Amino acid sequence: MLILIPVKGNDPKEARIVPRMEAEQWALVEFDAGEVQSVAFHPDWNRTGEEWIDFAVLENRFENAMDLMEAGMMVLARREGQDTIELVMEGFKFKELDEVGF
Repeated sequence: MLILIPVKGNDPKEARIVPRMEAEQWALVEFDAGEVQSVAFHPDWNRTGEEWIDFAVLENRFENAMDLMEAGMMVLARREGQDTIELVMEGFKFKELDEVGF
């Protein structure tokens, strides 16, 4: 499963989730069997080279996510305190993220 996260920074341990407009990179996380398998960074969400991305996790529920939804992604939003890739993925694992819908 592939999960996309807008971040500032390009270190899997240090990068922080940010609003889309502030994103320096998009982290593409490969998640399988309850564990992060790999993290790759891309300059834009639609330049990952992947045909299908399952989820996108945004910094808040009020960001424009229509383009992500139109690409077939389910869009989630982090909760307070989930500010790194590791914490976001921990929240994903335990279904502790909020669903974004319009």
